[in-house]
Amino acid sequence: MSERLALWYDCSFRSIALVLSDVDIKKYIEAGKIRFEPELSPEQFGSCSVDLRLGNEFNVFEYQRFPFVDLKNPVGYQEMMRKVVVPDGEPFVLQPSDFVLAITMESMELAADVLGRLEGRSSLGRLGIIVHGTAGLFDPGWTGKATLELSNLSRLPVALYPGMRICSFTFEQLSSPSSNPYRSKPGNKYAGQQEPIGSQLSSEVSKMTK
Repeated sequence: MSERLALWYDCSFRSIALVLSDVDIKKYIEAGKIRFEPELSPEQFGSCSVDLRLGNEFNVFEYQRFPFVDLKNPVGYQEMMRKVVVPDGEPFVLQPSDFVLAITMESMELAADVLGRLEGRSSLGRLGIIVHGTAGLFDPGWTGKATLELSNLSRLPVALYPGMRICSFTFEQLSSPSSNPYRSKPGNKYAGQQEPIGSQLSSEVSKMTK
């Protein structure tokens, strides 16, 4: 193999994102490149993913009090949400067509060369439960719990219990460490979150309209 061909082959191979298997996920955890608190139990590992559990805190939107969302008014937007804490063993009933923010029980930390993808669980999807709308990518350098965008697409209420496995994460190896990991990014909105946090989009919209 010529030197030029070897270089092309190396660059092409390094540009391919590799999804980690369960074997490699455990190796990355042992190496500290992926961290969970508390530690995951054996039943939380899949073939190429890990399951995270539903936390106790929810942010419920109070639609009756507000006619619309104004992205330039963060105070008003935050007032649209009401915090609900569900004790262990009791259900949170997600009504049909409803949308709430929830949080994972586990906190996660990613190295600068590892990204995570939040995925729904098939068993919940078959009941009409969606765990995220668009926020499925967790940047390299992420730290904190994951906010879940829970929706019920079915026509029946569904009872969800804190501690149940609610979502899964897959992980990919970057071709090289990011020069701008999320936790160090100026103006990052959600690094270190430990409770479900509503949209911080108003800070962007306010800058655009000044």
